[in-house]
Amino acid sequence: MAETTVAEVMAELAALEDPKARAVNEKHGDDHGVNLTKLRAVAKRLKTQQDLAVELWATGDTAARLLALLICRPKAFGRDQLDAMVREARTPKVQDWLVNYVVKKSPHVEDLRLAWFADADPVVASSGWALTTDRVAKEPDGLDLTGLLDVIEAEMKGAPDRLQWAMNHCLAQIGIDHAEYRARAIDIGERLEVLKDYPTPPNCTSPFAPAWIAEMVRRQAG
Repeated sequence: MAETTVAEVMAELAALEDPKARAVNEKHGDDHGVNLTKLRAVAKRLKTQQDLAVELWATGDTAARLLALLICRPKAFGRDQLDAMVREARTPKVQDWLVNYVVKKSPHVEDLRLAWFADADPVVASSGWALTTDRVAKEPDGLDLTGLLDVIEAEMKGAPDRLQWAMNHCLAQIGIDHAEYRARAIDIGERLEVLKDYPTPPNCTSPFAPAWIAEMVRRQAG
C-alpha cells in the first residue's frame, strides 16, 4: 500500500511541476519546480504520515523531500537519522526546512547543534549556526556570546556562502537581542562588510548586519 502511495504522491508532484518556478528556484540552488503554496496544500491533505515521509525523503527528489518535512513527525527521528539527513539535504530550501521544521522540534536539538557547529563540512556547520542563532534569540543562557563574536570576527569574511550567511544572521541576532554586545556586533559588521552590497528589494531589511540590527532595534523601540 505504502509503495503505491509514494508513487501516487510522486505523480502528483510531477503534475505540479512549473518550468517558471523551477527557473526561479534554480537561481537559489533549489532544483524543484513546485509552487510551495501548492506543496503545502498537498501536505495539508496528507496530514502527518511518518512512514510516508521517510519513504519520500528516500527518493532523493527535492520536492518530495520538502513534502516529507511537512508531513513527518519531528520527534520520531533519531539523532543519527537527523545527522544523516542534514548531510544528504543538498539544496538550501531542504536544509532550511529540515532545520527549522524538524530539528528545532527534536529532543536531540542541542546535541546536534553542538556537533554540527564544529563540523568540517561548511553546509553542516551552517545548520549548527542556524540552531545557535535560534538559541541566541530564545535561550541565550549558557551561550558564550563573546566567544561567538570572536569566531564570527575571525572566520565570517572568508566562510563559504551558506556558512557565511548563517554566521551573519547570528551576528545580527546578537546585536538585536543583546544591547550589551550591540556596539561590538555593529563594529564587526562594519569592518567585515559581509553582504553590504546585497541587493535588497524595497521595503525589505538588508542582511548587512549593521543595517539589520539598526532596523530591528528601531522597530522594537517603536
